[in-house]
Amino acid sequence: MRLTKQTNYAVRILMYCAANEGHLSRIPEIAKAYGVSELFLFKILQPLNKAGLVETVRGRNGGVRLPKPASQITLFDVVKVTEDSFSMAECFDAGEVDCPLVDSCGLNTALRKALNAFFDVLSQYSIDDLVKSRPQINFLLGIDPLPYVAPAAQPQTAA
Repeated sequence: MRLTKQTNYAVRILMYCAANEGHLSRIPEIAKAYGVSELFLFKILQPLNKAGLVETVRGRNGGVRLPKPASQITLFDVVKVTEDSFSMAECFDAGEVDCPLVDSCGLNTALRKALNAFFDVLSQYSIDDLVKSRPQINFLLGIDPLPYVAPAAQPQTAA
């Protein structure tokens, strides 16, 4: 199974907003941090907004932010909004299937168990988990560069 770029960048948008907690995040800043187009991020933002995973503030000083704590947004929440299909085999699809074993094959059952296990693991991780586990995330994203600290002056000794 491979997640789409849309899911990857949806998680990244949420991570950026979590790292920038207390401030509105602007799409141009997020796009610059990740080296991706603003248009692509705007496209991803729509389903996230509709699902209540982000809220947008319009206007000149507008931006996006998390509507609830990052600890309450799981990776599963994001994946179920951004992925179109979890069809791992033809027999997952509704409709006509060419396989003569479709009604008596254990593959479908095994794949469903695997998919449910995948969802269970994603449900155990929040956006907050991803952000808090990286202490330098703000610096890496260019949100809060580490301030320059001048080296301490060496005390002079009397000769």
